[in-house]
Amino acid sequence: MDSDPDKQWFYDKISPTMVQGHKLKQVLFRGQSKFQSVEIVETYNFGKCLILDGKLQSSAVDEFIYHEALVHPALLAHPRPETVYIAGGGEGATLREVLAHKTVKRAVMVDIDDVVVQLSREHLPSYGKGAFEDKRTELFATDARAHLAQSKDKFDAIVIDLP
Repeated sequence: MDSDPDKQWFYDKISPTMVQGHKLKQVLFRGQSKFQSVEIVETYNFGKCLILDGKLQSSAVDEFIYHEALVHPALLAHPRPETVYIAGGGEGATLREVLAHKTVKRAVMVDIDDVVVQLSREHLPSYGKGAFEDKRTELFATDARAHLAQSKDKFDAIVIDLP
């Protein structure tokens, strides 16, 4: 890890009057994609974390809270969801939760940033838990809104997981 003390911490601005500091165990990736800055770090208290444009997106310790609440109400409200569209969700956890529904035959995930998807597959496999490899998954690296507008497909549910 970098010996610079400021790079051993990640500071997440929660509000204008609150900042949360996370001591880093290690930096797994720090770089820039075509669309955003991307960091994957491991912290002492929250485990592995995905950070986009300096904002914490998810952490291994509690990502399930967000992703379960995002997916299950919509899919449980439908009597038999078979086709689901996911806009965003690059770390794969939303896809994991969608595929937990046995009625789902097809999950189309569209994330603009294939770098985030690839890095998540490599460094955050516990988030997706094999969802990217599931035969029901169709993965596209393009603008989700444009992709949906051009699609002739109909979906039983659409889940939006964007920063």
